[in-house]
Parts: sequence; C-alpha cells; structure tokens
Amino acid sequence: MFYFFDLTGAIFKRLNKIAAYALLLKVLHVLQINMDIKLEILSIEWLEAYLQQVPAGLQAAFDALHDAEISTHTFSFYTSVSAIASSRIEGEAMEIDSFVKHKMLNIEYQPELVKKPDDLYDAYLFAQQNSLTKAHFLKAHCILATHLLPENKQGICRTGNMVVMEHNTGKIQFEAAPANQVPDLFDTLWRDIETLKNVPLTMEQVFYFASFIHLVFVNVHPFEDGNGRAGRLLEKWFIAEKTGEKAWFMQTELYYYTHVNDYYRNLNRLGIFYEQLDYAKSMFFLLMLPDAVIGMGDK
Repeated sequence: MFYFFDLTGAIFKRLNKIAAYALLLKVLHVLQINMDIKLEILSIEWLEAYLQQVPAGLQAAFDALHDAEISTHTFSFYTSVSAIASSRIEGEAMEIDSFVKHKMLNIEYQPELVKKPDDLYDAYLFAQQNSLTKAHFLKAHCILATHLLPENKQGICRTGNMVVMEHNTGKIQFEAAPANQVPDLFDTLWRDIETLKNVPLTMEQVFYFASFIHLVFVNVHPFEDGNGRAGRLLEKWFIAEKTGEKAWFMQTELYYYTHVNDYYRNLNRLGIFYEQLDYAKSMFFLLMLPDAVIGMGDK
C-alpha cells in the first residue's frame, strides 16, 4: 500500500515537472518573440498573461475540427453558418436555419433577406481560395459589401468620421479612429500582419494575434460599412493562413452571435474614444476566440 502511494506520488511529481517544463518553454518562446518581432500597432504586451489564462485543450479542440458531413463540393455548411451568424450580429433578419436551407437546397427567399448574407458567403469562399494579403482582403470587402455600399466605396478607406452603434439597441459603442488617420492605421496593421505571417507561432499565439487583429481592425473601422463582417472574416483568415484549412471549420461567428452581449461588452471595455482606448482591458475579448473553439467542440 505504501509503495503504491509512493509510486503515484512520484508519478504526480513527474507530471508536475513536465507541466512546469511545458510552461517554461512557452514563456521562453514568448520572450524570444518579444525580442524578434517588431510590431507597430499590434501589441505583445499581454501575450504572457494571455498564455496563462487561455483554456487548456485549444490545440486538441482545433485538431478535432472537421468538415460537416452534409457539406458537398457546391455547398459548405460551416461557411453558411459563419456567413449568416456574422450577418445576424449586424442585424440581418434572415434566420440561421433558413439561410442554411437556402444555400443547401436552393430554397428561394425574398431578395432583401438573402442578398447581403449571400455576398458574405461569397467573400468567405474567396478567402478560402486565396492567401491573406492586403489586396485580397480589399477584394473580399468589395464582395461582402456588394449590397452594402456603392461600388466607389467598396474596398476603400472611409473619408468621414464615424461613431459605431450596436445594431439591436442603437446604443453608441465607440468612436472609431479619426478619418484622417485611417489610411495610415490600416497600412500599419497590414505591415504587422505581414510580419506575423513570417514568424513561427504556437497555436495559442496564433489565436492571441488573430483576436488582437480583429480588435484593432474593429477599432480603426476603416470602411464606410461592413467592418464587423470583415473583422470576423479577417480573424479567421489569419488563423487559416497560419494553421491551414481546418480554421474554416471553426464556428467562431456563431459563438459571437450566441454571446453577442458579451461580444459588444468586451469590445466596449477598452473605452469609447479611439485616442483613449485602453488595450490593457482587452483580455476578456481576446479569450472569447479560444473559448469559441473549445466550447463549440464540446457540443
């Protein structure tokens, strides 16, 4: 009996040493990243704290992702769900199950219900078929904004100041970046994205930067419309660029939609005015992305 407890105690000590060693490797990797990466608008400042709080099992949950059995070469179930859930966050009236039937079974609905979700679906397909570059992203915005904006506003940075409002309540969320700063901020974000594309990252680090890209993009709000849709697409596109096509099977937009109050609340934690945003309060938002993958994997 005593031998058994001694043995199990030794095993637990060994496991604790392994866990501690794994954590040490992560910390060392963070330190290496801090020394190697030069970012301009994104920040590594909260990466170490993020790694300590990100839920266990992210890599396993991501590895377990797979396409839906009902998907075909002409219909993608998860892309349909992503497009309509993201559209619902923006106030579109089309129900999720109706849109899936529309895409899967070619069921017709009133054009005003399906045009904008259809455009976003096409933008996701475009992203899945193209690498993540600034030019491709601007093209994706042109596609998703086909019925949102006139042609001369699609894929073009806005020229007027903007206050962002929550679509369901009409409540002011925050003041976006001043219009005269938008082109430079947008270019700076893309330089950071290009830098990160060429740096080896762990899965947890990929998720951290994907969420941070999403957050900074939404705060800059570079376009006249379609920024929320584009920001959620960009987040997933970055993960796909770093990890492969499994990323397109994530149901992150659905998670954000089913937790939409938390989504907006966590965006708002940073503050109302762009010049006064406090990214030290971003952790609640950053952790939603891994929660989405792990939580949806449990269903």
